[in-house]
Amino acid sequence: MMPADTLPPLRTDAQVAAFFDLDNTLLPGQASEVRFFRSLWRRKVVGWPEVRSSAWWLIRHMPPLSLQPLRERKLYLAGKPAQVIEPLGEEFCREELCPVVAADGMTRMEEHRRAGHMIILITGSLDFLVQPIAGALSVDRCIAATLEQTEGVYTGRLVSPLPYGAGKRRLIQQLAGELDLDLESCFAYGDSPGDLEVLEAVGHPVVVNPIRGMGGIAVQKGWPIARWR
Repeated sequence: MMPADTLPPLRTDAQVAAFFDLDNTLLPGQASEVRFFRSLWRRKVVGWPEVRSSAWWLIRHMPPLSLQPLRERKLYLAGKPAQVIEPLGEEFCREELCPVVAADGMTRMEEHRRAGHMIILITGSLDFLVQPIAGALSVDRCIAATLEQTEGVYTGRLVSPLPYGAGKRRLIQQLAGELDLDLESCFAYGDSPGDLEVLEAVGHPVVVNPIRGMGGIAVQKGWPIARWR
């Protein structure tokens, strides 16, 4: 098995990209959107009505042992104007998220950059919440979740495809066609089952800070495991 801290030799004629997940990968610990919700709570932008609406939606739509409905609906932002929420998200990201990006992840990103690889951030987190990180890291592309709007107001729904699970795989396959990427020569870094299809789609998968059974899956598949802090 290739060590997680070593880049393998690649074809010199291939267009290569490295796909990085954000939550608990480049950004260890609690999900960025959970942290943002707490920030909005402290500012009293959201409160118990938003919590109740999200909980009721989850109860009505949740398959057993799944939080997928909450990934597909952001009811705590439904009815709120984008011009109010997006600046708060960008400010929160610059002040609270950018300073805690994993040093190990940034080191690996620089190794890919020196090797001439494209750097692509792909995350199910909200686009306005992660753009400052993408800018600070000078990534080539940032693929993130986009909230649907009607006349500048969030509906609570996300624009399809959601960058999670099978949606992530579809998005990188589209990007591979657009950029002429050789996915067999590409890299992917992710922590959870939501990244599994992306990890399976590339030739060089690495499981980072594994959660929800991904450590066992990595061992079963012979994938490297890294711990980034």
